[in-house]
Amino acid sequence: MSSDGSKMKAPLLCTSVDTRVLENGTLVVDDQQDCEGFQYSRHNNSLLLTFTRKWITCDPKDYKIEDGTVHVTYVTGPGPLFSLDGINVKDENHGFQRTRLLQVNGDEQEDSQYFDVLSNNAVIPPKETTYWCRVQKIPEVFKDKHHVIQFEANIQAENEGVVHHIEVFYCEVAETANLPLYSGPCDGTERPQTTQACKRVIAAWAMGAGPFSYPKEAGQTFGGSSFSRYIMLEVHYNNPRLKKGIVDNSGIRLYYTKKLRKHDAGIIELGLEYTDKMAIPPLQEEFVLSGYCVPECTAVGLPQNGITVFGSQLHTHLTGKRVMTRHIRNGRELPPLNQDLHYSPHFQEIRLLREPVNVLPGDSLITSCWYDTTHRKNVTLGGFSISDEMCVNYIHYYPKADLEVCKSSVSDQKLNDYFEFINSWEDQPTDTSRAISENYRAISWTPLRAKLLDDFYTHSAISMQCNKSDGNRFPGVWEGMNNVWPKLQVLDEDTNCEG
Repeated sequence: MSSDGSKMKAPLLCTSVDTRVLENGTLVVDDQQDCEGFQYSRHNNSLLLTFTRKWITCDPKDYKIEDGTVHVTYVTGPGPLFSLDGINVKDENHGFQRTRLLQVNGDEQEDSQYFDVLSNNAVIPPKETTYWCRVQKIPEVFKDKHHVIQFEANIQAENEGVVHHIEVFYCEVAETANLPLYSGPCDGTERPQTTQACKRVIAAWAMGAGPFSYPKEAGQTFGGSSFSRYIMLEVHYNNPRLKKGIVDNSGIRLYYTKKLRKHDAGIIELGLEYTDKMAIPPLQEEFVLSGYCVPECTAVGLPQNGITVFGSQLHTHLTGKRVMTRHIRNGRELPPLNQDLHYSPHFQEIRLLREPVNVLPGDSLITSCWYDTTHRKNVTLGGFSISDEMCVNYIHYYPKADLEVCKSSVSDQKLNDYFEFINSWEDQPTDTSRAISENYRAISWTPLRAKLLDDFYTHSAISMQCNKSDGNRFPGVWEGMNNVWPKLQVLDEDTNCEG
């Protein structure tokens, strides 16, 4: 298409041209040409462009194609065009598309059936953040065990802008139990206490994600004699314009088969607890928070031969810009379990790993998130609101283990010590008798105080959530645990470039 939307009839420049863009927006043709095999073809009103290039060209002016989010930019104009050198892209129609260039192809799925888990005419209130929960019974066909082998979002078209993320939970109750079919705000006073048993994640989706398929050797258990008849849908709605009258029927589509696979799959939550104990000062170009899955927890929660992690979904809210999960065994740093050095909160795929990762009992998994709060005037707290922050990695694995949540936060006692220190040494109006959020907001943030908070988080003792799927912690002492790990670093891909 041309820039005015009309069909293109002028000839195209059909050659491979490797360029870069200067800060002022000017295109410059590179001396070292690394793009080859440039071709184009038209399909109705669309244009397909293809070329080949090494992931890492060893040209310092070229972008390293990494296994994470890539922002592919484009420029269109009326044409014809015979030279790129000197064009200013800011003067043309331009935009970008987020994608993962190094895609991992999933296994082809056999014939399956599906059913939808939907919010069923949820009336969304005029408030920025709403978590809507709906408990429902599963179809009678699931009296026998099945495997879910794929899932995808099923979002009402006119509400795409307000549906932020969706989860489906299994309700850990007896197979003969009767749960109320509650539908309403997840934090509503009318929500029955018995529905709090709906905690084990079956499927999850976030903005930008496409369908997720399990590898051919694994599937998510669904149904059977010991499987309760209840699941719960949770939808996070983001309504910053406070629009009234939104009625929604979004949810998740589950594809299932009665032909069981070799392994039952599971999901473990890694990272930070959803708590305001963790905070990010304002005006920070890069501030890091880390959540820990300690060796004591994997030792009691994983089977003797460990688990095979095949998929991962990294998750933050709006200020996240980089996420990684480190993997440590016996004090030795292994390759990252997953990382996205150009992460976007608007493109949160569940990604199949390029190579499955074996995690053993006694391994440590540290999930770190980098945040940019340069446009915020006050502190950003951990929490559920879209204006709060999270740092989570949902890992998909087999065979299913007892461990469901392996996340941390700073120790309560150490946080009180921090507020007392900042009061006595920095003369800030913090008081341990006040709420945590009030203390953070009372601090007048300077670069020095932001650095003090960073040092505190790095060295403070932690509180662990080492939880089973029923929400109960494994036996053990999980408060005031030591926080001593190899130094955090971002590892670039091996360039194999000399000089």
